[in-house]
Amino acid sequence: MQYDLVITDVEIVSPTGTAVGNIAINGQTIAAVGDVSESEGRRLLKGSGLTAIPGVIDTQVHFREPGMTHKEDLESGTRAAVVGGTTTIFEMPNTNPTTTTEAALKDKLRRAEGRAWCDYSFFFGATTENAELLASAEKLPGSPGIKIFMGSSTGSLLVSDDEDVRRVLKHGKRPVAVHSEHEPRLRERKALISANPHPREHPFLRDAESARLCTERLLRLSAETQRPVHILHISTADELPLIREAKDKGLNNTAEVTPQHLWFNADDYERLGSLLQMNPPIRSKDHQEALWKALDADLFDVFGSDHAPHTLDEKAKPYPESPSGMPGVQTMLAALLTFVHQGRLSMEKLVRMACANPAKLYGIKNKGSIAPGFDADLVLIDRKASYQFTRNLVESKCGWSPYEGETFYGSIEHVFLRGNWMLRDGGLQHHAVGQPVTFDWK
Repeated sequence: MQYDLVITDVEIVSPTGTAVGNIAINGQTIAAVGDVSESEGRRLLKGSGLTAIPGVIDTQVHFREPGMTHKEDLESGTRAAVVGGTTTIFEMPNTNPTTTTEAALKDKLRRAEGRAWCDYSFFFGATTENAELLASAEKLPGSPGIKIFMGSSTGSLLVSDDEDVRRVLKHGKRPVAVHSEHEPRLRERKALISANPHPREHPFLRDAESARLCTERLLRLSAETQRPVHILHISTADELPLIREAKDKGLNNTAEVTPQHLWFNADDYERLGSLLQMNPPIRSKDHQEALWKALDADLFDVFGSDHAPHTLDEKAKPYPESPSGMPGVQTMLAALLTFVHQGRLSMEKLVRMACANPAKLYGIKNKGSIAPGFDADLVLIDRKASYQFTRNLVESKCGWSPYEGETFYGSIEHVFLRGNWMLRDGGLQHHAVGQPVTFDWK
């Protein structure tokens, strides 16, 4: 048997274990794993000393196109993704115009064709006007399903009261991704801003109770309608018992945690100011440590970057005029590998939450695993290497990162997307060959 490429003697990580072996690729597909002879490869890549994981699937990014392409676009965002080891992205609907019609979804798909460095799909945004259309909208090609903003954030999408959320949940079957903050409380607390506001007030104004109240409402409505929800970027200790209770009841609800909510805490506002400002906020050490304990207890299902870039000029505006959001698609895997180096995360859990679980949750076809028949989406990592992340390494059009000056452990050496050798020895080698994600939803 002859294969297009054989990767030899590489450490292969799955959600259940790690073993050294060979990986054979034919065309766009993994053809064999394990006992594959070097002589069977038309090309060889010596993998000794490297670790192979499936390409990361980031199910929450904001690439700002159309309407805000001065800070990011589909080309620059997907390029940053590939450099960071992410080979599949789900992009959010709060662009301008919003992705709330079939025409808007098709426009994004057209824009991505020939420009995307990784595979992609685009969420369809729920509104109070389109709720009854969502059962058909969630099945549209190129979309993983529906996104609800229950709390106002960047953009104009908002579905905040119980009756409207109920209507959305009643129309469709796929898991609904939700930004969970209680809009009435957010509005009330705006009046509490100080006379000399600073970004350190952000977690006070958008407080933990705002998140808890909304997540409590959301899980109640999920149980009532029997519609599973996927709660994005959990940020508080207060929400964790609610999520655990819902999971114990078997409601099939899932939850995401971001690397930045695990890496940073409220003390970092003094150093980073509005660069740390995001929704829901980076919070106190108590909340940060509660998230770590929940991660250890397997409460979270996936990691997501919530990549949401703004320019430095926009971020330099006085708080609260400064916009919320930070880049993260390029640094998500780097941060997670650093947690592994610190002994706070296992490689197996990293692969489960960043690769296998996103594929399972959304019914992605042939992704998320290093196994015969799956897409040859692979990331090869030198786990012994370390480096300081500096501004000149940022691929995002926004040109900055909250991780500047931080030391990352684990260097991303090679990235394959459906067999295309996208990143070789740390440098981009191929071109934009991304395609729409295919779903196999039952």
